[in-house]
Amino acid sequence: MNKSKALLDINLFKRLLRYVLVYKSVFVFVAISAVLISLFSTLTPYLIKIAVDDYLAVSNFKDFIFVISLMLINLTLTVVFMFLFSYYANWLGQNVIYDLRIKLFDHILKFKMSYFDKSSVGRLVTRAVNDMETIASIFSQGLFMIVADLLQMLIVVIVMLILSWKLSLTIFVVLPFILFATRQFQKSMKLAFNDVRSEISNLNSFVQERLTGMKIVQLFNRENIEYENFVKINKKHKKAWLKTVWYNSIFFPIAELSTSITVGLIVWYGGLNAILEDSSVTLGTIFLFIQLSQMLFRPLRQIADKFNTLQMGMVAANRVFKIIDTDSEIPDYGESNGNLINGDIQFKNVQFSYVEDEVVLKGVSFKISSGEKVAIVGSTGSGKTTIINLISRFYDPQSGSIELNNIDIKDFKLSDLRSEVALVLQDVFLFADTILNNITLWDKSISFDVVINSAKKIGIHEFIMSLPGGYNYNVKERGVMLSQGQRQLISFLRAYLKNPSILILDEATSSVDSNSEELIKNATIKITENNTSIIIAHRLSTILNSDKILVMDSGKLVEFGTHKELIKKKNGYYRGLYEIQFKKDEIMSSLPQ
Repeated sequence: MNKSKALLDINLFKRLLRYVLVYKSVFVFVAISAVLISLFSTLTPYLIKIAVDDYLAVSNFKDFIFVISLMLINLTLTVVFMFLFSYYANWLGQNVIYDLRIKLFDHILKFKMSYFDKSSVGRLVTRAVNDMETIASIFSQGLFMIVADLLQMLIVVIVMLILSWKLSLTIFVVLPFILFATRQFQKSMKLAFNDVRSEISNLNSFVQERLTGMKIVQLFNRENIEYENFVKINKKHKKAWLKTVWYNSIFFPIAELSTSITVGLIVWYGGLNAILEDSSVTLGTIFLFIQLSQMLFRPLRQIADKFNTLQMGMVAANRVFKIIDTDSEIPDYGESNGNLINGDIQFKNVQFSYVEDEVVLKGVSFKISSGEKVAIVGSTGSGKTTIINLISRFYDPQSGSIELNNIDIKDFKLSDLRSEVALVLQDVFLFADTILNNITLWDKSISFDVVINSAKKIGIHEFIMSLPGGYNYNVKERGVMLSQGQRQLISFLRAYLKNPSILILDEATSSVDSNSEELIKNATIKITENNTSIIIAHRLSTILNSDKILVMDSGKLVEFGTHKELIKKKNGYYRGLYEIQFKKDEIMSSLPQ
């Protein structure tokens, strides 16, 4: 059977149940509660039958009170178990998605950068938040409620057949029609809810991207264009939901009509037999069958509705498990300790592509000795950033090798490797939290005094204290309360506290304001002491202060040496780049200020 057309993917359901069985005792209790609720619910109309036939019909009011007492006890038990059933079914659902969400997030944390290059953040947010809540509804509104309703229907059918098989047939005549309608409804709704979940993901992804890039939207006057795009996506979302409304609008009137026809048949046939003095059909039996028919058809309507909930939950579970099943982790089988890293770096004929058949690095080889400061220069797209991405193991090369201290980078535990590498990017990311937490990244082992002393050493303590609240100043989402240069200073301190063996500055000083430039220059000198530093350079001072310069062009290492060595090469790539791009800095710095 095609899984997309199946009412329930059994394998997927079994997989989901593995997370439920962790809470086996609660699961069993909820299941028992469902059985008891079905029994208590069916007992109530039967007690009414007894009260009508055995007491009211013969005016036996003394014993009638006893039946009423039984009904009150039964009602009390029903209410108590319905409360326990509802609470623990929801409790179970929330604990299952708690565990599942942790597993999902832990898995996402280990993904390669290439996965995020190709995946929408909005879709991932939808899977981790919206879809998880939908999975919870499987247990709170779907699975157990369906089981309880099916049990109630089974008990109702048995009671009906025992009391009067003839009256039962009047109900069973209508039953096939409602069953057929329910099945068709379930099939249609599953397809409809697949469309709904897909459109929700599209909508979340679109909104998330536009909110993140609002500056670009407004700067390029794209408000009207993005508004029109949003209207189109929102229209598809509405259309998907209206399809579910359409199916509901057809099914539930049919179900209601079937119930009314059944009640009419019971009254007609039961009344006719009562007139003919058929002793098996009493007034109480007619009342009982009317109630039992309601208890038979009402769950059918509810099951259809709850099956929608179950199907939506299964669609959501399928989406979540697809991410969990995604094999996109950086292999982490290394055993070498990070303490072996002292800063020696060697690339051996490294070839790398982000996209197949689009080579970014073409057999790059070079060696950097411990403690050296190396500048990487080259035009945009030459492979500069790719080199530092590979050192951090955000990606792995397709061929060749990268060695640290003559040990293949893959032989280090990923956590050990990254604990010895600090990276400062041009576009600094800060969390919506205090400056202190953005510096320490919630590492409890870093004391406040250590943070202050480090800030003083690299010369940014006074800047931080000038902000309202100092280190407790909340920078808001993505650090919008700080300038680019101020965010850069925070990232420098974050890297300095790490005390890395290898420090990488990716265009970290290219876009800063004049107020922060001097602070960043001093901070750069301080944090590049006592480690191997690799700097993607945009400023002349960075190049001149480097021990070596690595020159990239179109994915190839074209030159490698000191500034003095490279500048002497007539018609050399670096010399041409220097005269065009960096000589300008030298001229500008010599002008009167």
